[in-house]
Amino acid sequence: MSRIDYEQRVEMIKTLREMGVDPYPPDVKPDYAVSEITENADAYMGKTVSLAGRIYSIRFHGKLAFADIRQNGFQIQAMFRKDIMGDEPYKFLKKYVDKGDFLWIKGEVIRSKRGELSILAAEIRLAAKAMYDLPHEWFGIEDMRTRYRQRYLDILINKDSFDVFVMRSRIVSGLRRYLEDMGLMEMETPVLQPVYGGASAKPFKTHVNAIDRDYYLRISDELYLKRLIVAGYDGVFEVAKDFRNEDIDTTHNPEFTMVEIYKAYVDYNDMMDMTEGLIRHLAETNGATTVTIGGKNIDLTKPFRRVKMLDMLAEKGITDRTTDEELKAMLEKYNLKLPAYNRGQALGKLFEKLCEDELVDPVFVIDHPKETTPLCKIHRSDPSLVERFELYIGGMELANGYSELNDPQLQEHLFREEAERRDLGDVEAHEYDEDFIEALRWGMPPTGGVGIGIDRLVMVLTQKDSIKEVLLFPMMAPINAENHEN
Repeated sequence: MSRIDYEQRVEMIKTLREMGVDPYPPDVKPDYAVSEITENADAYMGKTVSLAGRIYSIRFHGKLAFADIRQNGFQIQAMFRKDIMGDEPYKFLKKYVDKGDFLWIKGEVIRSKRGELSILAAEIRLAAKAMYDLPHEWFGIEDMRTRYRQRYLDILINKDSFDVFVMRSRIVSGLRRYLEDMGLMEMETPVLQPVYGGASAKPFKTHVNAIDRDYYLRISDELYLKRLIVAGYDGVFEVAKDFRNEDIDTTHNPEFTMVEIYKAYVDYNDMMDMTEGLIRHLAETNGATTVTIGGKNIDLTKPFRRVKMLDMLAEKGITDRTTDEELKAMLEKYNLKLPAYNRGQALGKLFEKLCEDELVDPVFVIDHPKETTPLCKIHRSDPSLVERFELYIGGMELANGYSELNDPQLQEHLFREEAERRDLGDVEAHEYDEDFIEALRWGMPPTGGVGIGIDRLVMVLTQKDSIKEVLLFPMMAPINAENHEN
C-alpha cells in the first residue's frame, strides 16, 4: 500500500473519533458465524441475522453496493441498498468503510438476482478499521520471503495457505485422538534439559541463572518418555517442539514438531505397524490418500514396503565385501565427513547420500548397522545390526523407530563409547546421561518407540515441497542476510 493511502486512513480514523465513532469498538457481537449461513442457506433464507467479518472487496453502483465478507475462511456477499439502510448509514459506508476493514451487518438472508447467497443489510457497524489496503488476492503475494515473514498476510490473501494450516491443525488433532484411542497417554516432558539426548544433533545452549548451570533446548524427548515407561506407564506419547542447531533448508528448520511414541511389550515390527496405520488413518480422514510428490503419484493406502538397509546399499555396489579403504574413498568422493571412521556410520552416511532421494513410495528401511545409534536393541539374529527402522516417503525421512534398548549395562557401555567419540571431535555424539542409566537400572520392560516428524508428514499430506510452506512462522535470516537462506 502506498504511503499516501496509509496517511489517508490515519486521517480517517482521526475523523471517526472526532465524530464519536470508535474505530475499534469493544462490544461487537454477531449472532451467527458466516459458516452457519453458508452451510445451511435454505434454513436461514428470509431470516434476519447479524454477522461480522473482513471486507475483501467492496463495489458501489449508485444507490446499491456489494461487498465480499469473509470470516474464518468462509465468505458471503453483503448487499447494501440506500433505500433500506437509509441515507446516512449508506453515506457512512461509502465514505468510511474500506477493503480490509471488519464490518458488522444485520439483515435478511436472500439470494441476489444472479442467485448468489447474500445478506441484505439493514444495519451496519464498523467493527475494526484496517490501516492498510489488502493486496489484490487474484495475484496474491508472489515473493516467497514476504509470504514467510508476514505469514498472517499470506494466510489472509492466499486461500491455499489458509487451507494448509487448517489441515495441519486437523492432522495434529486426529493424531492425538488416534493414539489416545489406542490407550496411549499424552505426557509433557522438559524442554530445557541439563543433558540433551535421544538423537545425534547439535543443541541450542542457554544458562539458568537460578542454579548457575548450562541447560539445553531438547533435541528429542525420547529419554524422558522412556523414564515414564520405567515409571509404570505402558504407553505414552508427546507432541513436542524440538530444537536442533543445524540446517535451514526445504526439509529442515531449527525448531520443528515431532510426535514421539513409546509402548511397553512391543518391538520395532509393532511400531512399524502402528506408524503405517496412523499415517494411513490421517491420510484417509483428511482426503489425502493419493498425493503427488516430485511429479509421482503415491498411494498411501497400499502396504508400505520393508527393505533392509544393507540390501539397498548392495544395489549400489556396497556389500560386506567392500573394504574399509573403499568406503573411505567413497566418503571422500561425496565429501561426507566423519569425526572418526567406523564402518557402520560410514554405511549410514553413504545410504543417506546414495539412496534417500530415490525413496519416493512409502518404505521402511530396516536393520541398520549397530554404530548408527546407541539407544537401540541389538538385532536378535545379527549382532552387527540393530532393530531400527526409518520410514521414507517422497524422498524424506518421516519416522525413526526402534526396539528400545533396555539393558542398563549395555546402555552405559554405549554411552561411554559415545563420550569417546565426542572427545574425538564428534559434536553430535550422545552425551553420557547418568540419570537415564540410573532409571534403566530400576528396570524397563521390552519397549518399542518411534518419532514421527509432523512438519514433514504435513508436507506429504498437503503435497508441499518445502517445510516453510507448512510452518506458520519458519525461521528466516535477517533481511540483510537473506542470501544465506536456502
